[in-house]
Amino acid sequence: MNKQAIHDRIASLRQTLASQELTAIIVPSADPHLSEYLPEYWQARLWLSGFTGSVGTLVVTADFAGLWTDSRYWVHAAEQLDGTGISLEKLAPGQPNHIDWLATHLVEGDSVAVDGNVLSITEQDRLLDAFETNNITLLTERDVLTEIWSNRPALPEAKLYQHDAQFVAQSTTEKLAAVRAGMIETGATHHLLSSLDDIAWLTNLRGADVDYNPVFLAHMLIDADSNVINSATLFIDNNKVSNEIAQYLKDSGIVLADYDSIQEALATLTAGDLLLLDPSKVAVGTLSQMGDGIGFIEQMAPSTLLKSVKSDSDIDHVREAMRQDGAALCEFFATFEQRLKAGERLSELDVDSMLIEVRSQQPHYVSPSFPTIAGFNENGALPHYRATPEKFSYLDVTEGEGGLLLIDSGAQYQNGTTDITRVVSIGQVSAEHKRDFTTVLKAHIALAKAHFPDGIASPLIDAICRAPLWQAQMDYGHGTGHGVGYFLNVHEGPQVIAYSASTPKERAMKEGMISSNEPGLYREGKYGIRIENLMVNQRVAQPEETEFGDFLNFETVTYCPIDTRLIEPSLLTQIEVDWLNSYHSQVYAELKDRVDGAALEWLTERTQAI
Repeated sequence: MNKQAIHDRIASLRQTLASQELTAIIVPSADPHLSEYLPEYWQARLWLSGFTGSVGTLVVTADFAGLWTDSRYWVHAAEQLDGTGISLEKLAPGQPNHIDWLATHLVEGDSVAVDGNVLSITEQDRLLDAFETNNITLLTERDVLTEIWSNRPALPEAKLYQHDAQFVAQSTTEKLAAVRAGMIETGATHHLLSSLDDIAWLTNLRGADVDYNPVFLAHMLIDADSNVINSATLFIDNNKVSNEIAQYLKDSGIVLADYDSIQEALATLTAGDLLLLDPSKVAVGTLSQMGDGIGFIEQMAPSTLLKSVKSDSDIDHVREAMRQDGAALCEFFATFEQRLKAGERLSELDVDSMLIEVRSQQPHYVSPSFPTIAGFNENGALPHYRATPEKFSYLDVTEGEGGLLLIDSGAQYQNGTTDITRVVSIGQVSAEHKRDFTTVLKAHIALAKAHFPDGIASPLIDAICRAPLWQAQMDYGHGTGHGVGYFLNVHEGPQVIAYSASTPKERAMKEGMISSNEPGLYREGKYGIRIENLMVNQRVAQPEETEFGDFLNFETVTYCPIDTRLIEPSLLTQIEVDWLNSYHSQVYAELKDRVDGAALEWLTERTQAI
């Protein structure tokens, strides 16, 4: 992005702050639904800073501009912010975040603006607590950027469609009943949903308003009593809704209202009503017209817990989607290696386009599930690297030397969402490559083989995975695993396998959840390694229950070989060798009848026992 354009935008923003007598502005990476991936209309932080990472918060004052982001993006952000006048502020343990910085650099009487439409209730509470001591004013009613962002993109207008009925285990009516049961359990009279994947799951509808996630911009307001008029309302741009979809929603007990009328609808609640909402997934601006006397129940939405546990039929469909994805990957790797062997010069961008091509030929394919990460050598050391036409690397190695290519990719199929990371060797690999790769593999196997109590807080099992790396005095800066949606968001809660995460009861591991297993190792300026499969929580078969309670373990449902050319066998135990050989035997059995020719030859070679 043009660095001068960034300078000009920050300068214009400062003029606006001065004209409105504001001391500072916070620009989060968020929208009114607190989504991970944002429509262009809500990508204000990107427009102002030029930083393309998915996580980051920009703060601007009269004499300071800083962007806070975590370790996944430090190298990436440093490059993009260089020359813009915006400093990189690193989020790390013991270092101040943007709230701490503002609380210590501002004084009594200062004012901070942040658009309430992109500020969660949880984040507002943190800001108010931090600002209280110095009597700093927080203003959430102004969208300051309106004055300077004259060519702001329009909101998306993609049409809704129904999730293919053959892949839907529960009707919308049944899901609404389950959500209302959760509401009644809490005592709520009403429930507000703003999180897009919850709404898509509940309605069995999908859309294309957000890249990579098949969701649509909407809010929902649900009454605990299904017998009252308008007991469930979907607030959405009506231009997105066909007559067929409107009738389907009506038959399911859901009425339609304009997307922008959610505030007015909430204003009709009266004293004594109890509104259930998730404070981390509802924006302050959405509640801006509510009257006094309304009670709030702030906790995780019932739908978040319900959709995290997949039905048996959902999991069967996911297994099939994984077979399709595995077959596509066989085609990709076979072609990829043939083209390299023939002397063709390939780039990281070619990897992305080739993956999309083979996946799009599979049944029920919709789109990638996130931007492909194809990082060669030092680019692979950036956990969230993304090649662009402006900045990418060719997969070039000198004779007698080699490198590592990290490929993290996935797809949205109507019968499942996939996410897989593989590292492959290009040319001759070193003993260091093999040692590091094998150590990461040991960590992956440790979690894949783990048994754990039913209901354990998911962050607590992170150490099982990291133990082999810690034993070698190695580590990685990201979490080990995240939940995965069912033809929904590739990053889904409530479970998260990361020791730094909190452990509320909602993060319990339950049978039927799908999580990633993705330990890594990153040597800055050299290479990165990550091995990722998706796993289903299942009940331990034998014995089903002991005197110590029920236990769960994992079923790995990603079917794609792990590059054995990168393994140093002497570092593996016999148990680990057996796991790898068993996994590869399963991969071969699942995929052998789905590929032929060069792809079958590649599969056969890469699944040989070690």
